[in-house]
Amino acid sequence: MGDISDLLDLLPVYYSRLFPFAEYYRWLSYGNAATFGKREFSFTLSDDIYIRYQSFNNQKALSDEIKRLLPHKIDIGAVYNVQPKEQKRVPNFHPIERELVFDIDMTDYDEVRTCCKGADICNKCWKFMSLACKILDNALRLDFGYKHILWVFSGRRGIHCWVCDTTARSLSGQVRAAIAEYLQVIGGGEFMKKKVYLAGSKIHHSIKRALNIINPVFVEMCVKEQNMLGTEEGIQKFLSILPNEDDRREIKTLFNKESTSEARWNAFVAYIESKRPAGDRKWYLYRHMIEEIKLQYSYPRLDINVSKGLNHLLKSPFCVHPKTGKICIPFNVNAVDKFDPDKVPTIMTLMKEIDVYDVKDKAEQEKYELNTKRIKDYKKTSLNKSLHVFQEFLRHLEAERREQRLKGEISADTMEF
Repeated sequence: MGDISDLLDLLPVYYSRLFPFAEYYRWLSYGNAATFGKREFSFTLSDDIYIRYQSFNNQKALSDEIKRLLPHKIDIGAVYNVQPKEQKRVPNFHPIERELVFDIDMTDYDEVRTCCKGADICNKCWKFMSLACKILDNALRLDFGYKHILWVFSGRRGIHCWVCDTTARSLSGQVRAAIAEYLQVIGGGEFMKKKVYLAGSKIHHSIKRALNIINPVFVEMCVKEQNMLGTEEGIQKFLSILPNEDDRREIKTLFNKESTSEARWNAFVAYIESKRPAGDRKWYLYRHMIEEIKLQYSYPRLDINVSKGLNHLLKSPFCVHPKTGKICIPFNVNAVDKFDPDKVPTIMTLMKEIDVYDVKDKAEQEKYELNTKRIKDYKKTSLNKSLHVFQEFLRHLEAERREQRLKGEISADTMEF
């Protein structure tokens, strides 16, 4: 992104011509205008001015205020018991509903990725995000039965997950914490070397399923591309995970005989396999060691505090990341391997795409004396694909709501179409 003034120049056009206010309202109202009116929005304006507890009665009120304030960032909060803008007048102001959300940030992988650090992200480390997305999506659908899951690129270095099923939105903080902890396999802070412990003789079915996703890509992604055992630093980090000093010495000797990360990994696997019950009385220390290491290097790293709290804010889909200019776009979980963070549209490229389209379209109309119907601006740009993903997600949400209404599970007066 260039100077922040670029953003200030482009935001009025983006919010007036491209931001999908109609679909946005359809999503966050869930067929009920009162629900939308009690939703918290927060805006970050230029000069880091931060405004919380904004709320709006309808789509027009929201779009008018966004076009007036031109926020650099929009965050979405919970649905409260009263309109958030009235919160100072109400003694018992509290959240009553919220999507179950997950936030995965690339910086949490800094101890296992070698291609980039900090805010940087490339196609190699996107593979960690891709795995996280698949593992979580599977667990949420198969272990908890959720269907309406929206995946969004954060605009810079991470992904957000919004679980929007009715049952997920009404969960208590306690149940959210239990779900988040169930999905958190990697534990301990930066000083804990071994971060994954698989207790018992059998591996839990959810972990097995995650390993089935990890196994086909682990050697290519972590051992080769991230060169996990290719440097002295990488080897020391790896050895510190092992349970005792004797193993560390033996494996270090094995590693010294090999010259590549892959050869060292194969030597380690052979060493652990040799410890099977017939060969070693301490096999219980090693029975899940290979799986534990694979999980430590590649399982999703969640910020579970985001998922636990009902009142936690999360960046909105379709807002513009102020540092990169990239749009926070929804993407299809089934196409996550093909997602390229470098090709995410920026606010600058979108403006150019509209201009190029309009010039070409005007020339064609003049040449052939046409008077064609004006098409929506987003269809002229690379935002079209992401909006299609969002619209598909909404269609499924609304189809289920219609079905519930026909069955009498929700009353007709809460519905808006």
